[in-house]
Amino acid sequence: MPLELIPILALIAMFVAATLLPINMGTLGFVAAFLVGTLAVRMNTDDIIAGFPSDLFLTLVGVTYLFAIAQNNGTVDLMIRGAVRLVRGRVAFIPWVMFGITGVLTAMGALGPAAVAIIAPIALGFAKQYKINALLMGMMVIHGAQAGGFSPISIYGVTVNNIVAKAELLNSPLSLFLGSLFFNAAIGVLLFVFLGGRSLIGRTVHDDIDSDGSTGGSPQPDGTGGPTRSDNGTGATATVTQTEPRVAVKPTPTHSVTYDQVLTLIGLGALAVFSLILDLDIGFVSMTVAAVLALASPKAQKGAVSQISWSTVLLIGGVLTFVGVLQEAGSVEWVGNGVAKLGMPLLVALLLCYLGAIVSAFASSTAILGATIPLAVPLLLAGEVSPIGVVVALAISSTIVDVSPFSTNGALVLANAQDVDRDRFYKQILKYSALVVAVGPLIAWATLVVPGWL
Repeated sequence: MPLELIPILALIAMFVAATLLPINMGTLGFVAAFLVGTLAVRMNTDDIIAGFPSDLFLTLVGVTYLFAIAQNNGTVDLMIRGAVRLVRGRVAFIPWVMFGITGVLTAMGALGPAAVAIIAPIALGFAKQYKINALLMGMMVIHGAQAGGFSPISIYGVTVNNIVAKAELLNSPLSLFLGSLFFNAAIGVLLFVFLGGRSLIGRTVHDDIDSDGSTGGSPQPDGTGGPTRSDNGTGATATVTQTEPRVAVKPTPTHSVTYDQVLTLIGLGALAVFSLILDLDIGFVSMTVAAVLALASPKAQKGAVSQISWSTVLLIGGVLTFVGVLQEAGSVEWVGNGVAKLGMPLLVALLLCYLGAIVSAFASSTAILGATIPLAVPLLLAGEVSPIGVVVALAISSTIVDVSPFSTNGALVLANAQDVDRDRFYKQILKYSALVVAVGPLIAWATLVVPGWL
């Protein structure tokens, strides 16, 4: 058996075991990394541990810790109320606002994970507050990041355009940008249609308030008025039955901004500036902001550490440590070279799209783009398929799978989901990721490579 095949079989076994048994896949990942790494690949312990995603660990812990503090002191609710006012209370617009904001950030040069790390906690706060499908909201944020991710000044766009330029291939930065933008926007439409978005149309924030009984009761047939809920100003409510015909008037609640919330908003602004504009590591920046908030107001961070999504940290840490072993064994290059030698241009292009999608679901999308496009260069130089079409299809295939819970973006959504069964939500993301991996590259290939119109 080829050495390169052993880690692939181990990865399949991990998936099967974690699906059938109630065990965190990260645990299996650490065990598989140790056994396969030492026994098959002949790696020492230090080399195996070097594959642990320390940067992602810090990002997940720092971001979830920071937003736990923001949640506890009411800052997240404050931001939600502000955003609701921007869309005039129309709930259906909220997922698209999150999609658009994240897309603008990445199009302006922000790293995708940095934009998702900032927007996802707020978006998922909306999902909790207004009963929007958490999977819909989280995936809209990620696809928004990918929609703007290939602008000529973005990290992905610059990477791909430089690789293509060095290979002296025909290139079109505008086609790359617009191709990813429209492809992800189309996915956003499908998500909106199939994950409950249609039920949001026509709904407003006021409708949600009415549905939970926080507004006055509706009139009874005799005109006396039904049960209403009164608020005595302390947050307690009581049911009152009206016996006289009269109009129940509920005072409009006022929300004063506290010192902790002002400080937190300043901290989140600093997070955006330092991570998006100055390009500092978002894990370190978020942890620094969280530490400052905790020191300034110890009560605000009470219980925040326990709200860090440790199960997600274990899951991502274990699986990506094993992926490091898989890469060290040369499994990715082995599969890629086998695909490139097939000699049928259209089939090779399709298989390279699938290779980029499958590997990128676990590894760095930027790294995969840097590997799959050079593999396609001999094919593209032959002139039998459209170079621009193949490059755009490869770029899309290698990035739309960032919805995977094993990628930074997917992990951030999983870690920041609120009021959900986390195991069930993880499986929902995993199923959606599998669907994207299975169908996404095929659609990209069929629309961008086969027609040859680019």
